[in-house]
Amino acid sequence: MNFALVMFLLLVFTGTVWLLDHFVLRRRRGQGLPEPWWIEYPKSFFPVILVVFLLRSFLVEPFKIPSGSMLPTLLVGDFILVNKFTYGVRLPIVNIKLADINRPQRGEVMVFRYPENPSLDYIKRVVGLPGDRIDYRNKRLRINGEEISLTPDGEYNYVETGLNFVAAQRFMEQLGEHRHAILVQPEAPSVQLGGVRMFPQRDNCAYNDTGFSCTVPAGHYFMMGDNRDSSSDSRYWGFVPDANVVGKAFLIWWNFDDFRRIGRSIK
Repeated sequence: MNFALVMFLLLVFTGTVWLLDHFVLRRRRGQGLPEPWWIEYPKSFFPVILVVFLLRSFLVEPFKIPSGSMLPTLLVGDFILVNKFTYGVRLPIVNIKLADINRPQRGEVMVFRYPENPSLDYIKRVVGLPGDRIDYRNKRLRINGEEISLTPDGEYNYVETGLNFVAAQRFMEQLGEHRHAILVQPEAPSVQLGGVRMFPQRDNCAYNDTGFSCTVPAGHYFMMGDNRDSSSDSRYWGFVPDANVVGKAFLIWWNFDDFRRIGRSIK
């Protein structure tokens, strides 16, 4: 369900009732007569819906993390806030950019509309910018020929959906100004070749048993999950166009299972 569209329709309905009552119905009703319920309720909800709609559309929007693809940075069940204006002011619903503010940078955690189904929101880390050449072979990431620094940081074990126990190695990775943790399962391939789809501009990429190389087209971004071997990302469904960008994730504001995560910034 497109929540923004639902909010917009409610805003139009309640606003129309408010305007109709203000300019027409109130005069006809007569002084001192109470408002009928079908006018009172929409008028009461109109300012609340207006404020929520403006906040979600132009300032911040809440999201819930549904999967473990961004472990260990984000856990399943984290409720996060996304800055909607960092990457530019956009019209709600249609997502047309009205003004540029900042461009996404390598290492930032970004929410975007899934290219194969724009009604779904995905969250991944920005790895490649327009024009970048991305190489990921034998679990080592290179950007424009430069190998990205990795520092071992112990082990990280977790349980996937279906009660599958996963033993992974944790590394600290430096992407631009962002130093963050990633997970790698040594026995897993760098890319599951059977999962690679025929996405737009697929000819910008070359795959083999050791991994892949991709050149990011203009106006697009290459996204990867921090849980490298348990993430459906640009390796499989391609590049994210700028028109699909929603905003930058910056804060964990709630987690029912671990209150210590509340208030953590997203790095």
